[in-house]
Amino acid sequence: MLVWTRRGRAVVLAVFGIVVAVVFVAPIATVVAAALAGHWTGPLPSDLGFANFDRALSGEAAASLSVSLQTALLAGLFSLILGTWAALASAAEPAWLRRVTDAVFHLPVAVPSVAIGLGVLITFNERPLLLGGTKWIVILAHTVLVLAYAFSGVSAALDRLDPGYRQAAESLGAGPVRVLLRITLPLLLPALGAAAGLAIALSMGELGATIMVYPATWKTLPVTIFATTDRGAVFDAAASTTLLVLVTLIALVILGRLKGRAALR
Repeated sequence: MLVWTRRGRAVVLAVFGIVVAVVFVAPIATVVAAALAGHWTGPLPSDLGFANFDRALSGEAAASLSVSLQTALLAGLFSLILGTWAALASAAEPAWLRRVTDAVFHLPVAVPSVAIGLGVLITFNERPLLLGGTKWIVILAHTVLVLAYAFSGVSAALDRLDPGYRQAAESLGAGPVRVLLRITLPLLLPALGAAAGLAIALSMGELGATIMVYPATWKTLPVTIFATTDRGAVFDAAASTTLLVLVTLIALVILGRLKGRAALR
């Protein structure tokens, strides 16, 4: 917006396009090409086909994709419930307490995810909170990591919410529960959908904390991709990665449509 000439704008757009192509498009295109490749000894892949996807949709990779979906949906649900509750509770508190709550909920974002995984593993690996070796320790770790995004999304929407709706309902005799269920939450539906989508997308791709806590019976797809790459099966890993991206995009599209319908209502 600070470039006034047509030629200057064209140069800026060209540079921006090159940066986007190199940083974003090229890596994803390379992964997709590797997923379709049978061999890649020259500048371009050869023996293109879907054999890698056939292996990615069967056996351990398919089971890991199912695990990732279940983990992301449960972590997204739990983080949305907890984040919404915390945002609603802190909205009525003094400003200093809101700042403290905001800092506490964003603490997992400020530290490496490996540290969160190790903390969860140590904390919940002894009775009476023994979750080690179960799927719930993975779901808990993901919930902790994505909770900040659900909380911040709902908090931002609450700040933009017109208090006149709540005040009008209260003036007509509606109690706190009725105001919450009939006024506040319906108005927050678009923000809730966006928060859920972000939480699910982040959970689908999470690796750092997961690799610290996962049991052999609950291996997410990013962990399987990491292990497959470590074995040297790069094409199989690329196929699994492509499927992970596609499934995540499909989930986001579905949530986006639901969010759009909620906004229209």
